[in-house]
Amino acid sequence: MSLNENTTQDEVLTALGKGACADQNAALPLDITEQAQESVDQQEQLLAGQGALPQLFPANTPALIRELADNGRVADVSKVLSGSPAADSVLPAAQSAADQIFGAQLVLPVELNIEGIWYNKKILSDNGIDVPKTWDALVAAFEKLKQAGVQPVSAAGAGGDGWGVSRWVGAYLFRTLGPDALKDVADGKAKLTDPEYVAAAQAISDLGKAGYFGPSPTSIDYATALNTFLTGDAAFIYMGSWALSNFNDPKENKIGEDAIGFLPFPEVSGGKGSSDQTPTNLGTSIVLSSSVADNEKAKAWVQCIAENYGTTALRDKGQITGFTLSEKVDVPPLTKVVQEQITATSQSVLWFEALFPASATTASQQNAGLLGSGQKSGKDFMSAVASELG
Repeated sequence: MSLNENTTQDEVLTALGKGACADQNAALPLDITEQAQESVDQQEQLLAGQGALPQLFPANTPALIRELADNGRVADVSKVLSGSPAADSVLPAAQSAADQIFGAQLVLPVELNIEGIWYNKKILSDNGIDVPKTWDALVAAFEKLKQAGVQPVSAAGAGGDGWGVSRWVGAYLFRTLGPDALKDVADGKAKLTDPEYVAAAQAISDLGKAGYFGPSPTSIDYATALNTFLTGDAAFIYMGSWALSNFNDPKENKIGEDAIGFLPFPEVSGGKGSSDQTPTNLGTSIVLSSSVADNEKAKAWVQCIAENYGTTALRDKGQITGFTLSEKVDVPPLTKVVQEQITATSQSVLWFEALFPASATTASQQNAGLLGSGQKSGKDFMSAVASELG
């Protein structure tokens, strides 16, 4: 089962069935059924109740996948790959992300995105600014740019696109409190309203109050924020590597790919986190039903996917995955930058809403724009989100 909206997975799996995995496909023919994303959770729950989950299906909602695993409906990918040439095919960054999101390696990481701060090299050079390595240096750069009449940061804060601001809150928390900052909240060991958590949100509110996110982030959506950066009207943007297709498209990228650099979210003085702990997500990855573990033909297919999907997806679709490559693939310079950052990542961290229920995610994203404009304090923002955590 795959998502209607995700054509890349279907196309790569089909290509594998005709190429690298032709023998596996002959033994167990690939049969893809598509499902709309808005209804896929309900369909998976229904099929699980009937004992009829397909051998491969999408990881749309992490909480549901964890629930299915607890009920014995999901196979551990590491055990399915164990003892085969594909045993070491999952990159450490993807393994780390899966462990945090699902509690184990419960997915084939056919997508892997890292997040961080992208910057305009020319704007920094023209204003005599070195690439900031610390939070204090980053904030100083923002102020210098503002004084020069340059918008420091492009950020979306409108409605559901408020994650463009809330990502800053999460990244700051990971640098100050360490990689378990939000897991501690999910586990009940800490609260978003605790002083150190409020301080992180207030740090972002202070950026907004200073005008660093532009005059009105509450009216800026994702597309507008990205366009503002790619047309040279802002110096920095927090963004995931899913935007590589935009960065690598000369029709969209008016500043040129050579003008863009990547900066891991910087360290905060006295913080417990490190800049090599990279915010990572696995997109819509693939789950194995428990039936795969006892089906040798299905296991052979999965092992072939793990060995070859990364190369095929990168070569044919320009998509970075959580798999090692079976052969060298020539990629654009910015894609190479992301690959190098992934390779350098031994520990992944998540994002602000990663472990939140849907209602808290909505509260975060709807209030983040006000935080990014300085109209909402860190305390009020965290209280609004915490009220939805129960």
